[in-house]
Amino acid sequence: MKKRPLFSALTFVLVCILTSRTQSQTESAHSIVLHASRLLDIETGRVLKPGEVLVQGERLAEVGTRVAHPPGAEIIDLGDSTLLPGLIDAHVHLFLHPGAEDLQTVEESVPRRTILAVLAARADLMAGFTAERDMGTEGAGSADTAVRNAIDQGLVPGPRLRISGNAIDILGGHEDANHFNPAQHVLSNATYANNSAELVTAIREQLKEGADFIKIYETGPDTVRDGRFSTIYQYTEAELSAAVQEAARSGKRVAVHATGEPGTLYAARCGVVSIDHANQLGEETMRLMREKGIFAVPTFTIFEYFSEHADSPEQRAHDRQMMDLHAIEFRKQLAAGVPMAAGSDVGPFPHGTQARELELMVKYGMTPLAALQADLLNGAKLLGWQGQIGELKAGYFADVIAVPGDPTQDIGVLEKVSFVMKGGVVYRR
Repeated sequence: MKKRPLFSALTFVLVCILTSRTQSQTESAHSIVLHASRLLDIETGRVLKPGEVLVQGERLAEVGTRVAHPPGAEIIDLGDSTLLPGLIDAHVHLFLHPGAEDLQTVEESVPRRTILAVLAARADLMAGFTAERDMGTEGAGSADTAVRNAIDQGLVPGPRLRISGNAIDILGGHEDANHFNPAQHVLSNATYANNSAELVTAIREQLKEGADFIKIYETGPDTVRDGRFSTIYQYTEAELSAAVQEAARSGKRVAVHATGEPGTLYAARCGVVSIDHANQLGEETMRLMREKGIFAVPTFTIFEYFSEHADSPEQRAHDRQMMDLHAIEFRKQLAAGVPMAAGSDVGPFPHGTQARELELMVKYGMTPLAALQADLLNGAKLLGWQGQIGELKAGYFADVIAVPGDPTQDIGVLEKVSFVMKGGVVYRR
């Protein structure tokens, strides 16, 4: 029998595309000076005019209106643009793409989905997202470990990643294959755990396979009846507490998909790191989140996308109502001082388009600067990279993007990223 080549033609082409680099990428160890009309100081909100950063290796060496220009340094003049830190998306799904979520997880093999995840990571990076938190592979197990490691090793381009592997869910829960013929035994899109002991077992397995944090589905399904939002919890407070304690034993944290009470209250009491979606939070939940520094990640973009791509007028009306209620609750959460981070839930909608999330956060109550601070300062904390990313400061990673105009005046310019650098390597110019 004729032997097959080590790499298929598809794999060869993919590797060639993803590993191609510009001259500046392959020579990232030398000094680079970035110059632009403006530079945004995220912490203070000041816009420096002009703005410059000195990059040495993978780190920022100097930031200001004028920095040193070492002999032989490459000068990149980005003209009438604003320099700011690479964006952070705290809620992504690299292993999903637009289309029927259940069907793609059933019909597409894990190897195919992994290739698509690599392409998704590249699209996000090129859109200016230099760091992300992947919130579950949706049935692809620990395949995101391979994607993260390949990016870290410089084999393929993509954001810095914090990954959770497969999320954890109860039998018949939010991500189970509840709409298929039971006789077919279609696998869940998450890992089953039905009590405290099973949660501990699942967490240990995921950490062994390379997870940076644990993602748990705490609520679902969601309904709106007579204008009121409602959801059921999946794990008791005691069960969720056991999960948080087990993750903490290894220095890891738990993030939950939790849309409403009482599941959100259980999560806040147990000390999770973030409550993602957070459609509805009670007064006690918001107080605990403020006091403990637990982040809400509203994920408006996915709600907007579903409302605009509903299968029927009835579903569209339901999704629109869900979005409107979410916006009202978001304003209450801002007034209550709940810490916010930005996460889009990209995957079901196209990768590389998730800057829309910051526009919606502004639309529903935040100033552009507050939304940027939620994305960058809070995002860095949420991903465990505070002091490393999220600001343009000496010693931080050289994760820098450029956009036209001033994002503190028009947040929409984040959809027009013209330059992307990650770790001192230029990926888009």
